[in-house]
Amino acid sequence: MRTVAGINAGWRKRIRGGVHPPDNKHYTAEKPITRMEAPELVAIPLRQHIGAPCSPKVKKGDRVLVGTVIGDSEAFVSAPVHSSVSGTVREIAPHPHPVGGESPAVIIENDGLYERDPSLQPSPWEDMGPEDIRRAVRAAGMVGLGGAAFPTHVKLAPPGEFPIDTVILNGAECEPFLTADYRLMLEQTEEVVEGLRIIMKAVGAPRAVIAVEDNKPLAVRKLAEVVRDPAIELRTLRTRYPQGAEKVLISNILGREVPSGGLPMHVGVVVNNVGTARAIAHYFRTGLPLVERVVTVTGSVIREPSNLLVPLGTSFAAAVEACGGFMSHPAKVIMGGPMMGLAQHTLEVPVVKGTSGILALSDREASYEVPREPVCIRCGRCVEACPMNLIPTYLAVFSHRERWEEARRLNINDCIECGCCAYACPTRNPIVQLIKFGKAELARLKAAEERRARERETSAGKEGGGGNH
Repeated sequence: MRTVAGINAGWRKRIRGGVHPPDNKHYTAEKPITRMEAPELVAIPLRQHIGAPCSPKVKKGDRVLVGTVIGDSEAFVSAPVHSSVSGTVREIAPHPHPVGGESPAVIIENDGLYERDPSLQPSPWEDMGPEDIRRAVRAAGMVGLGGAAFPTHVKLAPPGEFPIDTVILNGAECEPFLTADYRLMLEQTEEVVEGLRIIMKAVGAPRAVIAVEDNKPLAVRKLAEVVRDPAIELRTLRTRYPQGAEKVLISNILGREVPSGGLPMHVGVVVNNVGTARAIAHYFRTGLPLVERVVTVTGSVIREPSNLLVPLGTSFAAAVEACGGFMSHPAKVIMGGPMMGLAQHTLEVPVVKGTSGILALSDREASYEVPREPVCIRCGRCVEACPMNLIPTYLAVFSHRERWEEARRLNINDCIECGCCAYACPTRNPIVQLIKFGKAELARLKAAEERRARERETSAGKEGGGGNH
């Protein structure tokens, strides 16, 4: 059912599983996006996306401009990295990374001039073919801004045997505390919708759906005012976490199930975040690659919670300071939201392309006693909460006991790490951490087996050719 405003207002299907944690979006939902100045030093990691990391394209002492390519890779699954400021490269060195550990980063002294690379010019995408659009998207360094940071040009280039009939633009933003996407939908609606049209052209999709949870009525109304294309449908979704997970969206909106181990393209769908769409449109309008992003800096101990447009490479410490600093010492600082975010050990980590939020929690909010050994009382709440129809408690136990074959057989890699199981667990088992460990170990074992197989093939080839010198 569609109203005259173009909204499918009667569509309120409840997702399978899921939970309904307090959204805590009141801290920043009414805060317009404000631009923050870059600090004197920015540390821009060469690893900001899924896939091959970049190699440096500059050296110590080089002068760079806003938009200068400072890192790139020849790998298909990768994305170039650009300077977010103008200034001088101080060094290229390991630097703390918000995803964990250290990563090579280009450290740039900001000269405060913000001179743009003169080669950056707007591009009329209406005159481009799909392949030209994909090349431009790659050149812009676009990745998924919802947090996954998957290179966008790869997502826009599905193999020919998987034609795309629908693009879903994800405006659910179901993660508690975060409001960056919400503010983009309110303040930069035209660019969000234009970015969707560019994506549709790139993948040849005749249809698109913009999905927004029903706790964002102002965003729904604003989008309805802008969407004039009958090929684009605006749907309001029932508010429930993790409504914004792409496989959940596909199931709820289209009734299609992505197969185990499969991708959305296998069911004819591409899913992109509204922030990604806006960044794509902004690039084609201005020529400016992905050198900044909106970040929600929030939490009860932040003096002035805000939605900031932050230059990439800015430290978390500088972003927090731009919001007035802490009112009291935070017990925990998380990149992202409380359900899927990553706890940080230092505020010197930089904002990267996948940084949707910086969340600071108080002692009371962060207190969480984890049992030393998993204790399952067989209540079934984790199974009921799992949106992927898995058995999380078994996956956690198998990972803890290193029973890898059983974990693989129960499709551990289908876990989207949404955290619903841990949220629902009355004994506070670290289910997600154990599943993450299991997935990582299975990937390590698979890589080791593939390496041994290559070594056996190489050895067999040498033995077979031994008499042909």
